[in-house]
Amino acid sequence: MRHKQNALHIKLATEPFEFEQIYALNHETFAEEIPRYAAVPTRRLVDRFDSQNTYVIGLRDRRLVGMVAIRGTRPFSLDERLADLDAYLPPRRSVCELRLLAIDRRDRRGRLLPLLLDAVWRYAIACGYDLAVISGIVQQQKLYAHLGFEPFGPLIGTPEAQFQPMMLTLERFAPRAHALFRHTGA
Repeated sequence: MRHKQNALHIKLATEPFEFEQIYALNHETFAEEIPRYAAVPTRRLVDRFDSQNTYVIGLRDRRLVGMVAIRGTRPFSLDERLADLDAYLPPRRSVCELRLLAIDRRDRRGRLLPLLLDAVWRYAIACGYDLAVISGIVQQQKLYAHLGFEPFGPLIGTPEAQFQPMMLTLERFAPRAHALFRHTGA
């Protein structure tokens, strides 16, 4: 099926041009906008878990407009920031970590976030995950709470870029999914 020009397409990243744009959006978001990492002249930031990440991306034609990384391989980045991550989590869960939620500034209004999250939701269920953890930037706590994420543990990061560890269970998200995705066609 062909999409009309400028149509939004949600998919798993597979193509070299997609990964190059992922690294550029990583830098723009996490080095320039949120000072989590130092900016570099190449304006390219490759995540240290890149080879283990599955990237759910949004494209308009061939331009990356948003992404989320998901991975189920421990240790998670939160394992390195909290002394005993498992002490905060419910037992007997299949846990994944969602990272690097980034949306191009020009596309932050509209349906991109729900579409990305719908694809992440479907992918996580297909992989058997029933609990997701994130490091949520403190400025977006209202958004994360709306999605069903619950904070746990102390703030992490630096004074310039503070993050709240958060979790979301399948049971907590399922009732929200219908309302969140009702305008996505999902």
